[in-house]
Amino acid sequence: MTSLLARVITVSDRSFTGEREDRGGPLAVGLLREAGWECPDAEVVADGATSVADGVRRAVEQGARLILTTGGTGIGPRDETPEGTRLVITRELPGIAEELRRSGLADTPLSIISRGLAGIVDPAGALVVNLPGSLRAVTAGVPVVLSVAAHIIDQLEGGDHS
Repeated sequence: MTSLLARVITVSDRSFTGEREDRGGPLAVGLLREAGWECPDAEVVADGATSVADGVRRAVEQGARLILTTGGTGIGPRDETPEGTRLVITRELPGIAEELRRSGLADTPLSIISRGLAGIVDPAGALVVNLPGSLRAVTAGVPVVLSVAAHIIDQLEGGDHS
C-alpha cells in the first residue's frame, strides 16, 4: 500500500488541560505507523461535540484519509465524540462500530456501552472511526479498522469491489 495519511485525535478534557498524559493517542499513532500509514503525532482536543467536529474537519483539510478518535465514546456528561463525528460524516458505516463493540467483549463487558461511530466524509474520501479511550480498546480496535481501511479508501476512489 502506498503510504496514506492518517490522523489520531485524542478526546479528553484532562489530557487537553495537561492533568493526564495522553497514552491512547500515541499508542494508536504507533500502531498506524507500524502498519505503513503516515501519521503525525496525535492531536489532543477537549471533550465536546464542537471540539471533536472541529478536530475531524482539520484532519480532513490536512488530507487525512483515515481519522481515528480515541475517547469520549462513553456515557459521561462530556462524552460527545459520536455527536461531534456525526456533524462531519456524510455516510455511516455501522458495521465497523458494531464489530469494535462485539470484539471488545473479549476484553470487557463494558464494550457494549461504547457509542462510537464510523463513517465517511464525502467528498474528501476520509474514513472516521471513534475508538474508546482505554489502551486495550485502542490496541484491539486499530487492527479491526486496519483490516478494512485500505479497501474502503480504494472504494472511495472508485476501485473494484473485489
